[in-house]
Amino acid sequence: MIDHIGLRTTRFEDMTAFYASVLKPLGYEKLMEFPDAAGFGKDGDPAFWLSLTDVTPTGIHLAMTAPTRAAVDEFFASAMAAGARDNGPPGLRDLYGPDYYAAFVYDLDGNNLEAVCQGGQYGS
Repeated sequence: MIDHIGLRTTRFEDMTAFYASVLKPLGYEKLMEFPDAAGFGKDGDPAFWLSLTDVTPTGIHLAMTAPTRAAVDEFFASAMAAGARDNGPPGLRDLYGPDYYAAFVYDLDGNNLEAVCQGGQYGS
């Protein structure tokens, strides 16, 4: 349904470094960069974009698929080391489903970023 998504930020350099660090455990990397934009993804498909803006960004919730529960744990550790704020450490979230394993952080602009591994289809 969604081809790509973009976040606007007034802190482009900081946010680019932040996302390069926290997306790596999920298997994503920076694939494209322009003076005021950077695209992250895998397999040559930049599906997540950051771009510079002079308008104060508004917070969103963005959940990214993790291949394993260990990747969720690594995501959380990387995010905290990169300056994120804790919004829920790695663990099962039975409210969302019996195999819903996730971690939540606020990025540098206050967006609620989640890494989630659901059930056996993504490992354990």
